[in-house]
Amino acid sequence: MPRQIRFNAFDMNCVAHQSAGLWRHPDDQGWRYKDLRYWTDLAKLLESGAFDGIFIADVLGTYDVYGGSNEAAIRHGAQVPVGDPILLISAMAGVTEHLGFGVTAGTSYEHPYPFARRMSTLDHLTNGRVGWNVVTGYLPSAARNMGHDDQLEHDDRYDVADEYLEVLYKLWEGSWEDDAVVRDRESGVFTDPSKVHEIGHHGKHFTVPGIHLAEPSIQRTPVIYQAGASPRGITFAAENAEAIFVAASTKPQLTATVKKIRDALEAQGRDRYSAKIYTLLTIITDETPEKAQAKYQEYLSYASEEGALVFMSGWMGIDLSTYDLDEPIGNVKSNAIQSAVTNVQGAGGDGKEWTVRDIARQGAIGGLGPIVVGSGVEVADHLQDWVADTDVDGFNLAYAITPGTFEDVIKFVIPELRARGAYPDGYTEGSLRNKLHGHGDRLPTEHRGSGYRVETSVSTR
Repeated sequence: MPRQIRFNAFDMNCVAHQSAGLWRHPDDQGWRYKDLRYWTDLAKLLESGAFDGIFIADVLGTYDVYGGSNEAAIRHGAQVPVGDPILLISAMAGVTEHLGFGVTAGTSYEHPYPFARRMSTLDHLTNGRVGWNVVTGYLPSAARNMGHDDQLEHDDRYDVADEYLEVLYKLWEGSWEDDAVVRDRESGVFTDPSKVHEIGHHGKHFTVPGIHLAEPSIQRTPVIYQAGASPRGITFAAENAEAIFVAASTKPQLTATVKKIRDALEAQGRDRYSAKIYTLLTIITDETPEKAQAKYQEYLSYASEEGALVFMSGWMGIDLSTYDLDEPIGNVKSNAIQSAVTNVQGAGGDGKEWTVRDIARQGAIGGLGPIVVGSGVEVADHLQDWVADTDVDGFNLAYAITPGTFEDVIKFVIPELRARGAYPDGYTEGSLRNKLHGHGDRLPTEHRGSGYRVETSVSTR
């Protein structure tokens, strides 16, 4: 039986997510990001293709590393303007039954107490289909606009995130017992106070003494997503993540990253496959190889290489405008996304180091991940090879144009994968956690968060 391949759709509440310049293409609908119908139609489309979910990225600042200002980002619409991702989820959940929602929110600039309530609310409203992509932040502009001179050092941001998660686990898992809400009309008691507990958290970064404001949702803790492949990021993922997003330009890079993550999961006392690993990929496909290649060339004619360098500069924490286009990147120290730097060092197809020009061309469509161009048969072959050779679970699909890229995947690739028994025909019932892992709605006992789970008490009322 072939291994089942999983898809997530990668999007953002903005015009140009990772393919700078493609908003100019006549078929691209990204400019409709302010229109709620764009999002509800996209959700229905993705559910028709049995995607695990839509993963919505976010930033709280502008990309201003390139050229020392945000002018190029603003000019190209490179993730600015950008809207709040959380506000989209309820509407998309209302028109779907199974699609999952991975929403990005950072640990650096919002207190965990109100955030815990927001996510519990979404878990209730989506009937247990929400996940949280934990990010620590990487844009200096976000730090400045939140009142800081600069962001914390890379590993220090993860130290804050560790305590942030501790607070959230205490609120989600340890504050309300499952049977706290009794709704007893005769006695007039809605909630049994003896079954609601203050968490009493007094830490280095946060003080949260009281109770969680929301009653337990289906999952309690939303599915934890994480997208860091640095050594510190992998440690954090191994302790917390249930779905992990990575980006690698080559099979050897991806194989090494997947192995590091699975080894780290095992080192934390978890099963090697307790987290689904999705790698970033862009698929450009059509009914024939020739049509797919023609489509790719057409997309390239709209792509902005400067816009790509705006993104890459922000992700790497390096002003690429200061480099000659044919200059190799070399060894650099990044205080942004360290895996982005690793991804471009020695990543040329022949093993040689990439130049700035290579980065611009590679990142012009879909960002840091590879691009697969071909017929449905060719793409299916490629995906199955990557899964077999790297041990990755699936693909986080970026788009060239939206929703056209996703429509093409559903039309040309998924039927071919299904014919091979390599893609699900439908959805597992239950919550997002159960759909992904098949072990129920709640955190498994070996997960870090389960250690904060409240014990059921006997009421003395």
